[in-house]
Amino acid sequence: MDSVALRAMQAPLKERYRSDPAAAMVTLKANGTIDAGNITCKIETGRALSLAGLHSATGGSGLELCSGDLLLEALVACAGVTLKSVATALDIPLRSGTVSAEGDLDFRGTLGVSKDAPVGFASIRLRFDLETDAPQEKLDALLRLTERYCVVLQTIRNGPAIESRIGRQ
Repeated sequence: MDSVALRAMQAPLKERYRSDPAAAMVTLKANGTIDAGNITCKIETGRALSLAGLHSATGGSGLELCSGDLLLEALVACAGVTLKSVATALDIPLRSGTVSAEGDLDFRGTLGVSKDAPVGFASIRLRFDLETDAPQEKLDALLRLTERYCVVLQTIRNGPAIESRIGRQ
């Protein structure tokens, strides 16, 4: 896809959202089923079922998906798609590229070993390695715009209000 095709595809959506801002509000959903016999949760991804479980650092088998890994994978997926979309819109040619994310966790926090240890990622590093002849100023703009428009990255950075509740089936 080139920038002309991308703009043509997005133009009617942008116009609709300008004229009807409420149409741009979409609720995304994720669902899972808690396993009665194991410490796992079956995640409905829309394409298949994924089995999430405890990380091996918390006693898990290591065979199931770790939710921390899933978070990083969501970041990589979103950032990769966003980067490619921005590169296409800006006519920045990319021959190939990789996206990686890594995050540091202190499992003492999630296991309740130390009240001083945080629960969650202490830091996350997102990296793009691109094969391109684009000048550095174009790559700087590409990174800036990718960061600006990546939904998962902005969600992690800005911490939205989250409501939790428990109910009975």
